[in-house]
Amino acid sequence: MYIPFNYQQINTAAGLYNPSSVKAYNNQTFAFWERALFQRALSVLDISLPEDWNGSIKDLFNYILFKIGFVIVFNEDKYGTIFTYGSLSGYDVFYRPTNAIIANPVIGSRNMVIGKECGILKLTPDYFGIWDIISYYAEKLSTLDNAINMSLINNKFAFMLGAKNKAAGEALKKMLDKINKGEPAVIYDQKLANDPNDKSEPWQFWDRGNLKESYLTTDQLNDFRTLLYNFDSEIGIPTLRSEKKERMITDEAIGLQRDAVSRSEIWLDTFNESAIEVNKLFGLDISAKRKSIEGGGTNEFSESDNAGDV
Repeated sequence: MYIPFNYQQINTAAGLYNPSSVKAYNNQTFAFWERALFQRALSVLDISLPEDWNGSIKDLFNYILFKIGFVIVFNEDKYGTIFTYGSLSGYDVFYRPTNAIIANPVIGSRNMVIGKECGILKLTPDYFGIWDIISYYAEKLSTLDNAINMSLINNKFAFMLGAKNKAAGEALKKMLDKINKGEPAVIYDQKLANDPNDKSEPWQFWDRGNLKESYLTTDQLNDFRTLLYNFDSEIGIPTLRSEKKERMITDEAIGLQRDAVSRSEIWLDTFNESAIEVNKLFGLDISAKRKSIEGGGTNEFSESDNAGDV
């Protein structure tokens, strides 16, 4: 059953999901896809921060916000208004956290009251972040990535010929050399003819059979694109399925795009609502909006576009 967990419960839940037999997490391809999907997720929202928080500092902000799920904002005598990550504790009457605890190697440890000494910028209503989504798809892409590599190797199938003796082997090599050189005809001694029913003949050909049916790479690449499409839909990147019908009516296209941005709308609203309280507390102007899609437009869809085919 899904329950909005607190920070400590999130750590416990995250630590439990790790397959014991298939090590999908502890490999280089998983790390590659985890990093790639994280950067892909950053393309969804355009977050406006104080000028002092831009550049490399914003990189840390994005990492904390998307992975941990919330950022703690507070005033510090030496550095002014800054942010960091930490843990949440306490409950009010609506089961919201009342305190934020930080431990920074430069400014030390603090236990601050939320709404008075600090504010919380959060991405999701349950303070969870979206790293579970990234890990979920990174695991599948990593597993499929390895399967594609195996498929590419297994598809390199050459002729397998068995020669009864060295002379027969040399004759086979000479014939294959002439074929590879492009000679239109290769003449051989009829006495060396290969009869599959007679094992005493100089050579035999091993037929693997059903080679085309076992060629899985194209199917795997299609599944690969489907996984990326599903991830894009999950985080709010509008896109159309590669396997879409030849002619898709505009209603269907808009429906797919609305479905793609539905979850990111929750993140956008949640962040901006939390930013109102933080801005009021520290006199800032933090906000977020969805980034423009290709062509210079935004991720807004007009019902007046509901005409014709695409």
